[in-house]
Amino acid sequence: MNWHLLLARMSGRATCERGAGARLTRQARIRNAGGDSRNIFIGNHSVVEGELFVFGHGGKISLGEWCYVGPGTRVWSAKEINIGRRVLISHGVNIFDSLTHPLSPVARHRQFKAIVMTGHPQELDLDERPVTIADDAWIGAGATIMRGVSIGARAI
Repeated sequence: MNWHLLLARMSGRATCERGAGARLTRQARIRNAGGDSRNIFIGNHSVVEGELFVFGHGGKISLGEWCYVGPGTRVWSAKEINIGRRVLISHGVNIFDSLTHPLSPVARHRQFKAIVMTGHPQELDLDERPVTIADDAWIGAGATIMRGVSIGARAI
């Protein structure tokens, strides 16, 4: 049982939508600052051991059927991350469709202050660009996939 997810749902916070047989392990983390559970979708029979996070100002994560997201992996979306079917993502991988923080020190501090004081800002420019990982790809341990990247079918 994933207590983090259960507590989030019981408190009325957004989590995710899951297809039949999709599983979140005990160490999986779903962080949905966007407030809409439809912004994170985990396909049929997929297993998530890492973290799926959607920013407060936007973002969507779609994980196809029979996928695996390894422990310590972070998939953070402020725009859109589409992961195809049968994709294996090893441990310690980072997938970001944005810069995650503003480049300007003043804007970066404003973002940090907002997160600490009131939660993730609803308006923010992080130079977002979609990420796509096509069917049957395998992302090896420790890889980092940045904004705007597309990985083709069957790529390793």
